[in-house]
Amino acid sequence: MSGFNKDELETEARRGLDALKAKTADKPLGPRDRMAVPVQEMPCQNPELRRSNMEEVTSGYGECQARLEAERCLQCRNAPCVQGCPVGVHIPEFIAKLREGEFAAAAGIIGETNLLPSICGRVCPQEKQCQAQCTLGKSLGGPAKAVQIGRLERFVADRAESSKAPAAAAPAAGHSTGKRVAVIGAGPAGLTCAADLRRQGHEVTVYEALQKAGGVMVYGIPEFRLPKALVRREADNLARLGVRFELDFLVGRTRPLRALLDEDGFDAAFVGTGAGLPKFMNIPGENLVGVFSANEYLTRANLMRAYDKGRAATPIYASRRVAVLGGGNVAMDSARMALRLGAEEVHILYRRGREELPARAEEVHHAEEEGVIFDLLSSPDQVLAGDDGRVGGLNVVNFKLGEPDASGRRSPVPIEGSGHFVPFDTVIVAIGNGSNPLIAKTTPNLDVDRHGHIVVDKKQKTSLDRVYAGGDIVLGSATVILAMGEGRRAAAAIGEILQ
Repeated sequence: MSGFNKDELETEARRGLDALKAKTADKPLGPRDRMAVPVQEMPCQNPELRRSNMEEVTSGYGECQARLEAERCLQCRNAPCVQGCPVGVHIPEFIAKLREGEFAAAAGIIGETNLLPSICGRVCPQEKQCQAQCTLGKSLGGPAKAVQIGRLERFVADRAESSKAPAAAAPAAGHSTGKRVAVIGAGPAGLTCAADLRRQGHEVTVYEALQKAGGVMVYGIPEFRLPKALVRREADNLARLGVRFELDFLVGRTRPLRALLDEDGFDAAFVGTGAGLPKFMNIPGENLVGVFSANEYLTRANLMRAYDKGRAATPIYASRRVAVLGGGNVAMDSARMALRLGAEEVHILYRRGREELPARAEEVHHAEEEGVIFDLLSSPDQVLAGDDGRVGGLNVVNFKLGEPDASGRRSPVPIEGSGHFVPFDTVIVAIGNGSNPLIAKTTPNLDVDRHGHIVVDKKQKTSLDRVYAGGDIVLGSATVILAMGEGRRAAAAIGEILQ
């Protein structure tokens, strides 16, 4: 197994650009010419090396790769890719500037609607959003063949930051309105809402329960997928914009939400507290030592840097054989983190087949390259203790796929008599998260649904006057850019009532 060497890919892309330049000497490139340009591979570390370090797996396009990939864009007049972007980035426009080598201008276009492009370019599921709508991709067979919009967005954002171009600087705050807004939660929804409100001229204070801003971007997504320096940079940009951060402040415990409005002088509030309450399978033995929620496991490793054993005092459970239950991005992150923390063998157990895995295809591919074993159509019905009273293994049941369920996916059906013992010393449960009930329980008359999600209208307004909400606390576990879209929508609505 080997990674994609950045220098080699850049050299090959340079040849491709030269070939296109020779073609355009006679006439402009047509759609067939652009369709003939191959998708540019993402440079990344060798799997054998990266499974033992925390450095970012992918290193991003070089300039020639980015410009060659940009040449694939057909510049569709109806821009279907924009329809697939939750924050409406002007995709064809920024790609056109990138194609011409005007990187600062491209960054400026992205920055009009997306305040976290270096983050979204790394972790958002473009293949299910903008790239799913790409005309080129549909013509060639699917999102994998589409213009690699996320990779181009990442290149532009990283290039702007490295060059300190004006377009990469924090946006300017608007003229002071004298109004004050409390933003609860410093995740992607809260940070986006805070930035837009500050640009409107309002005074903004962000209250965050943890010791660092960023929400799931710092406690959930591993360093090897999203370097934490990028998240710190975005929070620092907001601080320079004049946004105030109150860390280690748990609204609902440190201070009730209602008190911020009625006693502390805030004119409005936005709740973006995310979905951080881990779900478990509720099977026998799940309370044994050695069973962890993915939340706890990843928070210890990411936010508390348990992997940095020489400098961090955070304890982490020593594992040899790890079972990760679930098939989403969090399951992939947990499995790949377990390898980096020293596990000899890591299995992902998922009740459905490969086609039904909800994780991004790229994350599944990277996990397989690194040696994660996928036990598909299987799931445990019991955690069993070893001689020491800790986790000793799982009783694993095999499944087959039956008729589609309400979501359209085929339902997993257990195969009678298929239960069998598989030895493991660690189990990580990564089957999703619920909404933290603290805000709802401490805020009278705040409507929530049966899952604990805050109920909002089309402008993100809750059942309470002057209180808005967005992100995972409304959607359940979603994506960074969907949360950002809700934060942006809420900021616009708050701006309307504060005028």
